[in-house]
Amino acid sequence: MTPRSETVRRSLTGSALVQAPGRLRAWVRGGEIGLILLAALVGCLSGALVSFMGWAAQGAHELLFGLDLDERLSATPHVPPLVALGVPALGGAVLGLAVWLGGFLRRVPGSPVIDPIEANALHGGRLSLRDSVLVAVQNLISNGSGASVGLEAGYTQISAGLASRLGLSFELRRNDMRVLVGCAAAAAIAAAFGAPLTGAFYAFELIIGTYAIASLTPVVTAALAGAFVSRALLGHQTVITIGQTPAVGPADYLPTLGLGLICAGLGILIMQGVTLVEEGVRRTKLPPLARPVLGGLAVGVLALVATPQVLSAGHGALHLNLTDDGATVGAAGLVGLFLAKALASAISIGTGFRGGLFFASLFLGALAGKAFVMLAPPLVAMVLPPATYAVVGMSALAVAIIGGPMTMTFLALEVTGDFPIASLVLVAVIASSLTVRKTFGYSFATWRFHLRGESIRSAHDVGWIRTLTVGQLMRREVRSVRTDTTLAAFRRAFPLGSGTQVVAVDEAGLYAGIVLVAEAHAAPIDDKAAETRVADLVRYRDQVLLPQMNAKEAVALFDKAESEALAVVESRQAARVIGILTEKHTLKRYSDELDRQRRASVGEVA
Repeated sequence: MTPRSETVRRSLTGSALVQAPGRLRAWVRGGEIGLILLAALVGCLSGALVSFMGWAAQGAHELLFGLDLDERLSATPHVPPLVALGVPALGGAVLGLAVWLGGFLRRVPGSPVIDPIEANALHGGRLSLRDSVLVAVQNLISNGSGASVGLEAGYTQISAGLASRLGLSFELRRNDMRVLVGCAAAAAIAAAFGAPLTGAFYAFELIIGTYAIASLTPVVTAALAGAFVSRALLGHQTVITIGQTPAVGPADYLPTLGLGLICAGLGILIMQGVTLVEEGVRRTKLPPLARPVLGGLAVGVLALVATPQVLSAGHGALHLNLTDDGATVGAAGLVGLFLAKALASAISIGTGFRGGLFFASLFLGALAGKAFVMLAPPLVAMVLPPATYAVVGMSALAVAIIGGPMTMTFLALEVTGDFPIASLVLVAVIASSLTVRKTFGYSFATWRFHLRGESIRSAHDVGWIRTLTVGQLMRREVRSVRTDTTLAAFRRAFPLGSGTQVVAVDEAGLYAGIVLVAEAHAAPIDDKAAETRVADLVRYRDQVLLPQMNAKEAVALFDKAESEALAVVESRQAARVIGILTEKHTLKRYSDELDRQRRASVGEVA
């Protein structure tokens, strides 16, 4: 390997890369079996990492909050005031210190950490293992100190970082690398919930961005491996017991549809609420590293004023509220708990605690479903038990915030083991997903990308579009003419048939426009050929391409300018012409690359 390529690898991974032996690399790259076995290894490692993080977080809860063995923090009936206020605030201080120290370890301090969705959308599955470990540690500190965030973000981040490192070690192709990162995420979610199908569809819908036969076997293999390892290390995952669901009739779908629409609206409000909290905290001018301390105090106050159920991710609280006893709280109590938990989650993330809304959205959705049962009967007759609507609401709100309709449908099915409920959940998640997509347009992850100026809407591979730049496509040999040249001289220099357009430059050699050869030879101006200057015929004075533009942006500019060719300049300030690009060539190259990517995604090419 050359020194330059080694430097590139260091920049991609955050540290030196240890390559797999040459024969092993060739075997893995050369056939599907090698990728499947590598996916199984990633699944096992991901399951072990998830088990360790879950065990460490639970241990932190038991130690810091004085819980009994295996008692869930969010299910405890009482937390001493000093503990409720002090532990989250102390956790915020420790997190600030960890972020500060982590800045010295990162290759590019201050830059956003690339998560699995962004890695697969833009970077061909490449993300830093060092950054991923830091994210996982920060997520563990946040959750372990009681902040209202889940561990799923840390699970998928560290698993994907490890998978990316292994993929680089084996010199995997771009599409195989993306699939391996998806395998890691599938294994992480499968291990977290003991739900292999949920993990697999999480990978297809949210991390890989598409479903293909070629990626089915490695993703499912990794999900199964992750779930098996987690079960072997931590024991059988607790499932949600809701009792036997009665036969589902046509009349049951109308309230389910209404619940899905309500959850869509609630999901949008929660996502925007996090943004409002972040903006409010930013306006306080409080140093970023001190903000988690303030957030920890606020979460502790909510735990004292409202209920300890707002603490941590909410695993214990979810099971507590899905039992029949939870219905005795009353509609007002459920609404109050919903508002408190939503506020605690928004404060936690908005003040800088590391984590996501995956499990919080499940808990909030269950509360919304039970409250819906209590408040809606005057309008719609309901015959199904409250726990059924709680599971439907759980999936509908989660799909509004996280995305993945099939992911949330299989999650409801696998954690309850109740098949009749799956059809109701499917109706609700489709209604919720469609409503959010058409009215808001983002999941929580892509909404965060949007806020920082990134345009990606999913993990679908669009990184290749950004590498297909105008600078690569343009023709550098440019025919040019000065704007003070007479039309007669132009006709002699560029007769009909010699080309279609000529770039015009001013006295300083800077871009001035494009002259169409056919137009310069038009009969109506023959009598004025000696007096007319090229400057009188130039077009597209303000429409130019820049070398860093991608093919998609170039095509859009061709459409706007209604031109078959445009000049490429160094920059808008220094308008020196460096090339020319035609719309026909751009569309051909874009179409060819798009077709190649499509064939690679379905396994038609290596």
